Amino acid sequence: MKRKKKPDAPALAGWPSDEPRLLSLLPMIYVAWADGDLPRSDIEIIKGRVEGFDWLDEPKRTVVARWLDPDAPPSADELRELLTMIRSLAKDIPLSTRRSLADLGVEIARLNGADEKGHWATPAVSDALRDIESVLGLASIEACRNLLAVEGQRPAIAEEKTGIAFSTEAMTRLLDGEHRATRARVRELLRDPLFQYGYDLDPSTYRQRVLDWCKELARQGLGGLAYPREYGGSDDVGAALALFETFGYHDLSLAVKFGVHFGLFAGSIYYLGTKRHHDRYLGAVIKLELPGCYAMTETGHGSNVRDVETVARFDPEGDEFVIHTPSDSAAKDYIGNAALHGMLATVFAQLEVSGVRYGVHAFLVPIRDTKGNLCRGVRIEDRGVKLGLNGVDNGTIWFDQVRIPRENLLNRFADVGEDGKYTSPISSDSRRFFTMLGTLMTGRISVAAVSLSAAKSGLAVAVRYGAGRRQFGPPGAPETVILDYRTHQRRLMPPLATAYALDFAIKYLVRRFLGRSDDDIREVEGLAAALKAYASWFTVRTMQTCREACGGAGYMAVNRFAALKADTDVFTTFEGDNTVLMQLVAKGLLNEFGRQFEEEQFVGMVKYVSRQAARAISELNPIITRVTDPSHLRDPEFQLGAMRYREEHMLVTVARRLKKRLDDEMDSFIAFNECQDHLVNLAHAHAERVILEQFAAGIEACDDPELVGVLATLRDLFALSRIEADRGWFLESGYIEGNKAKAIRKLVSQLAAEVREVATPLVDSFAIPDELLGAPIAFDAT
Repeated sequence: MKRKKKPDAPALAGWPSDEPRLLSLLPMIYVAWADGDLPRSDIEIIKGRVEGFDWLDEPKRTVVARWLDPDAPPSADELRELLTMIRSLAKDIPLSTRRSLADLGVEIARLNGADEKGHWATPAVSDALRDIESVLGLASIEACRNLLAVEGQRPAIAEEKTGIAFSTEAMTRLLDGEHRATRARVRELLRDPLFQYGYDLDPSTYRQRVLDWCKELARQGLGGLAYPREYGGSDDVGAALALFETFGYHDLSLAVKFGVHFGLFAGSIYYLGTKRHHDRYLGAVIKLELPGCYAMTETGHGSNVRDVETVARFDPEGDEFVIHTPSDSAAKDYIGNAALHGMLATVFAQLEVSGVRYGVHAFLVPIRDTKGNLCRGVRIEDRGVKLGLNGVDNGTIWFDQVRIPRENLLNRFADVGEDGKYTSPISSDSRRFFTMLGTLMTGRISVAAVSLSAAKSGLAVAVRYGAGRRQFGPPGAPETVILDYRTHQRRLMPPLATAYALDFAIKYLVRRFLGRSDDDIREVEGLAAALKAYASWFTVRTMQTCREACGGAGYMAVNRFAALKADTDVFTTFEGDNTVLMQLVAKGLLNEFGRQFEEEQFVGMVKYVSRQAARAISELNPIITRVTDPSHLRDPEFQLGAMRYREEHMLVTVARRLKKRLDDEMDSFIAFNECQDHLVNLAHAHAERVILEQFAAGIEACDDPELVGVLATLRDLFALSRIEADRGWFLESGYIEGNKAKAIRKLVSQLAAEVREVATPLVDSFAIPDELLGAPIAFDAT
């Protein structure tokens, strides 16, 4: 049966209405001009093909030639008219038949009255149409979809994937842990309009606002959670750590200023002082009636606390210590709360009695009176605007023969009596020094926790934005949610898995810290250093990834990344430079030979480690290097085995490198310096092994099957993405072979897609209040 031309099909001015076969040329003619100016050489080829249509008479050839004249291209109105006609003629053609512009042209012709036998559509003609399309250089099916997309109409929105296989409330309870009540209280308190974010505040206004926030928190009784009840506290260090971790969801200047005063300053009085200091100061400090600072870092001695230059010389006649800055390099630098608000400072200085130096000790030194005036002999300069954290007033302090009472020595670990005699329950200067620095452990744990909270905020914004924002997609089809793109999943899902893994590891660290004893204190200190460095580095990388994942919107201050990126950057330096900390971790793994290791002890340690590593290597099953089955790769035993092998292998090889240098009588400091990069890599491997072990242990202890299933997928993604990231080492060491590396890469992509299905409920489980998350793009990304 002959098909008739549809009566409502629009006519094209000047186009022959009595030859429907010519309709087959319309799609290619339109795309040729719409795609750009046609070169004359291409037009001549097209004209030559059209000349071969024996069913075209001269008048019709003239019409076609006019549409292919480079000296008189169709106008914008003519092209719009042509497009309207094509879309009207093709509206009933199934998508499956729109394989190319040539096929589309033939279908339009047939559907709208062309010869039913298709004598004109001989192979010669259809080949000519395809040759014309080839000359145009178009991606066929994509060109068809673009041509037929409905102008001015947003593609239909496909329903969002849910994939929810667990209760977010249950996951939140698990993440909040035993201090969930404290976390919930802080989250609710920070939702108050008093704590609303401000943007583009001048430093003076910003600093005052952060101080007011701290005062409100003190009024709420939150400043003394870690300290004894007799001084107005709650005697709950775990709750205090949970409190600080939750501050990481808010303005980080608040977290830092709060931490400097209630953590470092108050902590130094409590942990380094004795009852006389507690009775006199703690109550006022907890209420923020006596703002303080923690003056350890010096201009010339950042991480090298042991060699600070500030001197505390005992004057027996006045029964006083004289605090003095002997050089510009000895100035106490970058000290939080110093520029404006601090009244009393814990100052770390070299104690000198009767000309004898006893090493670094801590002293309480007044720096301002109650009216805010600087004390005699104290000079302070404001460090000014920083990269971030501009709500904190950092300053530089110099002391010029400042006299303080003898009782102002924080004397828990050492004292100077009225007779000028120095005493200490710890005979070793080195051990005493490291014991005093052990008070820094709380700070390092806090920085690790608050870094992770900030990373969770960034991930929550980026994941929510990615789940709502749509970009591109097949023409004529719904735009695609950007979180459905493989590259987007690869960017965001491994960091999301790492955030969960770190959560379990940091909670393990807190438990170890709260239950520590003299026997395991060094191990806990090493763990705190490793996780602080790993978490803060992770946060810095994750913030950049999340910002990029939100495109230009992520660059706007109101969407939080400007502040989050700037404020978290210094976390890699706070409480110890990360690279230095990782070297300390590695030193601990090498039997804590440190700065003063002795060769005999070190050689003994090397022999021991060598035996252990050799046994591990000899027991390694060669088959494991080649197995690619997903069930094997997702086995936690394989994942943990890989992490343990890497750490042990790095440990024994760096030990051998150091031993060789010592055997050649190289100075121990130089030997250590030559192996620094190896040591940092060892510490990194150690951190990842601990993180995976604690993630796996936490999953094992979970009694909710739904949560276990989701967490196991996150564990697999964390472990395999870390192995993939260091696949060069695993390949070089022979632990895996090429095919296995490829299988791991493929499985990481698959796991990222699986986690994507539950990404939104996973970030919702962080329970970050909307007021704290703040970013508009986290709530309306369309």
